[in-house]
Amino acid sequence: MEHLIDIKSISKEEILNIINLAKEFKKGTKKSDVEKKTLSLMFYENSTRTRCSFEIAAQKLGMNIINFDASHSSLSKGESLKDTMENLYFLGVDAVVIRHSLSGIINNVMRLVKYPIHFVNGGDGTHAHPSQALLDFYTMLEKIGSVEGKKITIVGDVSHSRVAKSNISLLSKFGADINLCAPTYLQFENEQAFNVKYHNNVKEAIDGANVVMVLRVQNERHEKAGYPDSTEYKRMFEIDTNLLKQYAADDVILMHPGPANRNIEVSSELLDNRVGKTILEQAQNGVYVRMAILNTLLKGDK
Repeated sequence: MEHLIDIKSISKEEILNIINLAKEFKKGTKKSDVEKKTLSLMFYENSTRTRCSFEIAAQKLGMNIINFDASHSSLSKGESLKDTMENLYFLGVDAVVIRHSLSGIINNVMRLVKYPIHFVNGGDGTHAHPSQALLDFYTMLEKIGSVEGKKITIVGDVSHSRVAKSNISLLSKFGADINLCAPTYLQFENEQAFNVKYHNNVKEAIDGANVVMVLRVQNERHEKAGYPDSTEYKRMFEIDTNLLKQYAADDVILMHPGPANRNIEVSSELLDNRVGKTILEQAQNGVYVRMAILNTLLKGDK
């Protein structure tokens, strides 16, 4: 692995290697192979969990960290992203984590850059968020042991969700029974492109589910007007304690990539009880998974 751009481009073996390495970092049995390497965080979209998680991961690995501010960089003077990357490489940056609102921008820049800087996709538009899918998978394995044959239901704005797409790509590799639940106006336009089961009814979607992953409605990505308001969405698709208790598996785990809109896609009461704690554990696991990602990408560099 030289880069982490999406889940499709990495193998099951590479995924499991990252998961196993993350386990070692969490147990404290693995030391960093990348001390003194330099990581640049380039976030063109707001972020709490992903940005802080990568920064803490790099700190734990003993790396140097540059928080890149695009608004105060030469990009604001017209410099291309390609030229910025190549200059950062010659300044000593070994890897960059990029979050951007444009889908596919990281792939495009990576093809243009002529020098061996490592790229990590921290989320690009509605395309992919591979490190989130890896930490979600890690958390599922911790909680239920295996995803093969397990019913995993993703509820919410799947049409705009890079998290959903990356999770579908990863979970499909490991034999999960993937179910999507969303109103028709928030489903994928090309449903046949994804090997999943679709539901419009949330009770049917979570019936017997081992994992329920909730997504927020991404209003900032909607290009069309006329979506029903949050009251209507809440009435039809909000996940609460009674719904999980009545329909999901007894040992169901609740997941959310964050940020969660309380009492819209998921009830505040559910977030604050024992079941909701898994969402906090996702964030914690993200540090160890991202340590594993950075260590894997950079350990072979001279």
